[in-house]
Amino acid sequence: MKSLRVLVIEDDALIAMMLTDVLSDLGHGVCATAATPAEAVAAARQQGPDFVISDVKLRNGSGVEAVEEILRSGPIPHMFMTGDPVGLNLRLPNAVVVRKPFATAALAKAIEKALGAAGAS
Repeated sequence: MKSLRVLVIEDDALIAMMLTDVLSDLGHGVCATAATPAEAVAAARQQGPDFVISDVKLRNGSGVEAVEEILRSGPIPHMFMTGDPVGLNLRLPNAVVVRKPFATAALAKAIEKALGAAGAS
């Protein structure tokens, strides 16, 4: 798998930092982090990431809605993280989802699955 430039949408700064470290260990780089949907959309436009990882629930909005807005500009492989995947599965039944807390291996497998689903692996 090639090295990816990842946009992380996460409103918990500690989780965002941990994800940055884990992604680095997997050979990927974080091009931007965003804590709100508006920041996420702006970062995607500015940075042109190869991949998006988004928390489902943000304090100031929805990570799902942020990703949907980003996707209006064109397809991009993406996945979601959540502590409660039940609601997401009802809204986006084919979404790639990792439950929090997660293991590095589970994150790596989810990234590969999302890339495969997007035809970008």
